[in-house]
Amino acid sequence: QVRLVESGGGPVQSGGSLRLSCAVSRYPDNFYCMGWFRQAPGKEREGVAVIDNGELTSYADSVKGRFLISQNRTKNTLYLQMSSLKPEDTAMYYCAAKSLYCPGNWWAPSNYNHWGQGTQVTVSS
Repeated sequence: QVRLVESGGGPVQSGGSLRLSCAVSRYPDNFYCMGWFRQAPGKEREGVAVIDNGELTSYADSVKGRFLISQNRTKNTLYLQMSSLKPEDTAMYYCAAKSLYCPGNWWAPSNYNHWGQGTQVTVSS
């Protein structure tokens, strides 16, 4: 069973940095797509960044140049390094996974069938 557990969230001031981690109990397949999503109060869940088994990455325009997604297969961990944080980055951040490739519409939550419980990131101005 695929189990995802996020950690690393917390309060941070605007301009600061945080690194989120997602512990992966088992990868969905040899070929997979994993990513980070976020949901702010009153808003829909949105894709932040994804990475596949071949290290191919994609990012939302709102985080390009500020966030970096990476993975360590030996530690079964997915990361999201967040820098230059803004108040609008405040949200619950979720780790997600699916088997096979990252689809063209990777940002759509409906593509993913494995989810973590989330970790809260709060950026103050």
